Amino acid sequence: MPVVSISLMNVPGTEAAVGWAGTHCIIADRPEGKAGGMGLGFNGAQLLALAIGGCFCNDLRYIAHRRGVSVASLAVKVHLTMEGDPPIATGAEMVVQCAMDDGSDPQPLIDEARNSSMVGCSLQRGIPVSISAAQGG
Repeated sequence: MPVVSISLMNVPGTEAAVGWAGTHCIIADRPEGKAGGMGLGFNGAQLLALAIGGCFCNDLRYIAHRRGVSVASLAVKVHLTMEGDPPIATGAEMVVQCAMDDGSDPQPLIDEARNSSMVGCSLQRGIPVSISAAQGG
């Protein structure tokens, strides 16, 4: 079974974290003035919304390549709804603008991407998350 691993560690002199996978990195932080945040990067809600939309964009492109069709343009907006304290994501709405090079209807491609998006499908099914402290500090 495939496993994807990422790493995060603090950014010296801040309370932010830098995360990386392979040669790609991202900064996670809280908004400026919130719990030591400096607004240096994305907060958790933004990262979740980016994961939903980014995965969908990638899957739509995979499906287009598999079908042998070409996407002329693609734009996605994700609106994440949160409730409670601590805030919990209670829903996400994705609005997709997609145009095909040949002028065909993109809806079948959008539907297939929605039904096969790893992040979107995983969230709908729910996934267990275990957390443990590393030994030795």
